[in-house]
This record gives sequence, C-alpha cells and structure tokens, in this order.
Amino acid sequence: MANLNGFNANEVEPAVGFDPIPAGKYLAVITESGMKATKSGVGNFLELTFQVLDGEFKGRLLWARLNLDNPNATTVKIARAELSAICRATGVMAPKDSVELHNLPLVITVAHKKRQDTSEITNVIKGYAKKDGAAPKAAPSGNNGKAPWQK
Repeated sequence: MANLNGFNANEVEPAVGFDPIPAGKYLAVITESGMKATKSGVGNFLELTFQVLDGEFKGRLLWARLNLDNPNATTVKIARAELSAICRATGVMAPKDSVELHNLPLVITVAHKKRQDTSEITNVIKGYAKKDGAAPKAAPSGNNGKAPWQK
C-alpha cells in the first residue's frame, strides 16, 4: 500500500498518451543514462534518454538502447558504432562515464518503426550529428519548413 496524501482525481487533468513525433531531425540533449540488464539476463545495454530542445516537440523524450555487453558480436559492433556517432556528435571522444555525454546539444535523426510486440508505431533514433553540422534537409511538417530548433 502507498499513502496518496489525499489525492483527488477530480482536481487533476488525466494524462493522455503521446503519439510518436514526426520523423525528422531534432536538436536534443542526453538527460539521463544508465546500464540495464537485458531481458534474457545475458548482457547489458546502455539506455540513453534524449530530450528535444526546441520547436513544436520541445520537451519530448526519446530513448536509445545500446547493447554494449552482449554475446552476439554483431550486436555489440552496432552498439559501439552508434556510441561512436554519439561521441563524435557531442565532441566527447573518450568518455569514461556516460554522464560526460549529458546536456551536450546534438542533432538526432528520428524515424518510425512498428513494435513487434504490439504493432504500434514508435519512434527510433537512426542517426546523430553535430549541432553545428549541415542543416537538416527535412523538417517535420507543421513547422513552416524550418528545422525544429530554428525560429
């Protein structure tokens, strides 16, 4: 049991589900990170939480999971390449701890994929680039043709 301190649902608007954000490029930062065990228990992955910094979807969160400790060598190779891309995008080339990647702006490329377990469409991060790199080629609709961080 947990004491809810007199909570009254009549006084609070109910939470609504979030639809995936449109595919595109977004300025974001890593706000949290940590190693977690895989479902199978035979490895660990680095989970990174990204927060969109600007535009219509400012404040939205996305996650990347990098299987850095896995019996499948190909899986580890892919995860290490993705971590390398994140390091290059943030300018932190040899982090000793994932916290060194926090709060450093980078551009993430967001796409959609169908979840295997529920068939729902969800966001997936497909790429990472330096904040000051080339301007994104496509901005999400509803942003007057500008990238999410442009005003």
